[in-house]
Amino acid sequence: MKIAMKKVRASALLLLFALASLPVKSEVKSAPAEDLHLLVAAAVTNNPEVKSSEARWKMFTSKAKQATALDDPMLMLKLQSVSPTEPWVLNRDPQSAKVIGLSQQLPFWGKRALRQEVANHEAESWRWAVEERKLELTRMVTESYYQIWGIDKELAVLDKNLKLLADFVAITELKYSLGQGVQQDIFKAGLEKSRMLEMQISLQQQRKSVEANLNYLLHRSGNTSVGTVADFALPQVTLSPEQLYTTATERRPQVKSLTSLVLKSEASQRLAEREKYPDFTLSLEYMFREPVSTTMAPDPGDDMVTLGVTFNLPYQQEKRREMRSESGYERIMANEELNALKSSISLTINETLVQMERRRKLVELYKGGIIPQAEQSLESALISYQVGKVDFLTLLDSRMNLFNAERALYDSQVEYMMKLAQLEAATGTELATPSKPPHP
Repeated sequence: MKIAMKKVRASALLLLFALASLPVKSEVKSAPAEDLHLLVAAAVTNNPEVKSSEARWKMFTSKAKQATALDDPMLMLKLQSVSPTEPWVLNRDPQSAKVIGLSQQLPFWGKRALRQEVANHEAESWRWAVEERKLELTRMVTESYYQIWGIDKELAVLDKNLKLLADFVAITELKYSLGQGVQQDIFKAGLEKSRMLEMQISLQQQRKSVEANLNYLLHRSGNTSVGTVADFALPQVTLSPEQLYTTATERRPQVKSLTSLVLKSEASQRLAEREKYPDFTLSLEYMFREPVSTTMAPDPGDDMVTLGVTFNLPYQQEKRREMRSESGYERIMANEELNALKSSISLTINETLVQMERRRKLVELYKGGIIPQAEQSLESALISYQVGKVDFLTLLDSRMNLFNAERALYDSQVEYMMKLAQLEAATGTELATPSKPPHP
């Protein structure tokens, strides 16, 4: 009888070692791996907000092309100095005539060029707004992409531990039936299994939520299945904070958009200064006269031409002062918004680099220290549990420590890649491309 029990214990020990040594699978589905660059390209091409931004930019571009256009010329037709009772009789009065005239309004020199400059800068700001939206969309797609990778990794770890806990329950039940265990161990193992099932349900729902968000960004059906994400190595950002800030000020679309608004406000101020000068209207009239033969004043009826110029009197100076004030405040506003953005970029760069360095060190710590130590601790607990030196709870705690360390590793890897995406969005450029992890 004792020999049989020893065999049972030995079989159980081998089973535990075999289960504990199972590798964590990198994928939980058989779907093909997603390509981040293709997802980003699809989002930039199909997202309605990008299309809306592009249409707005083209609208302002069309408005800019209208800025230098002159007002339509005016055509004038009239009968001059005719009798109201006989308007068509033109040969009784030398002043009677049929008149045709043209007039054209011309703004003061330099106003048209300034109006076009204002409109061009405004259209340019909207063009960069389109690029900023694409940059933000790239960040959101990238974050969802790596969130899916992290969720799949945690689901794989959960799946492995659920199988292991199921065998723990079977072994504790076997030991209890042989009088070598306590019923509390069975309840504890069952409770931990239920908690993991709860966590699995939560992660599965979380993946569906991230999938739905990704499908929304790509403007495709919300129930479209998203495949797995390939493993990657953490890329290294080699640029210093100062270099990143310089890159951001040169390449960030929002910086260029606000710079265009600053230039627009400066052109608006110059235009407001020119409003104190009058606009002109040139006119040309041609008078068709008929001969008049009277005893008092015979007239041969020669045709006549009238040339004229009229201009407004810039009398309303209060209005023009307010126009100059308006453009001045617009320039101050645009400058301060640009300064605020640059300060925000600097803060984002420094904070993100600190957090990325923290996550990188945590990944190295988990891979090189915590996880190997947790694995050794579990192996030791398995051996000790077999010979009765530790109880079942100690064995279970060792397994949970390894489980939590693996989850924390994946969480740090995902956070690092998400922070990298945020850094690229802040600087307006791709800083690094994640590579596949090296083969062990």
